[in-house]
Amino acid sequence: MVKKKVKIKKQKKTSAKHTHVQKAKPSQIEFCGKCGSIMVPIKKGKSCYIKCRNCGREARKEMKNLKIIEEKIPTKGVVVIEKDTTPLPLTDKECPKCEHKRAYWWLQQTRSADEPPTQFFKCAKCKHTWREYR
Repeated sequence: MVKKKVKIKKQKKTSAKHTHVQKAKPSQIEFCGKCGSIMVPIKKGKSCYIKCRNCGREARKEMKNLKIIEEKIPTKGVVVIEKDTTPLPLTDKECPKCEHKRAYWWLQQTRSADEPPTQFFKCAKCKHTWREYR
């Protein structure tokens, strides 16, 4: 068996001004005690507080040097939103404007819950919209 000599170099001690030990900072994230969601900082005038986005609970907290920065990702060009192509059912209904015989229809609750819903129609030809109450 062959023994190898291993040299161990001793590290030089560095002066205190070169050694920097950072203490762990407490977490900056606060969680809602009611629902567990992340609380976000809100700044109104000179006062600052944290608010839950989920349940709306607010908590006053001392926040020094608070800077709320909202970054917006720049978009190139113009964003085009296509028109809504929700498929609606067709029915045989005469348009009061162009007298076309086909119209799209849908129901919508426009009054109180104990009232019947309002039926809307949209002409398949001229796109005129009208309603009928039941």
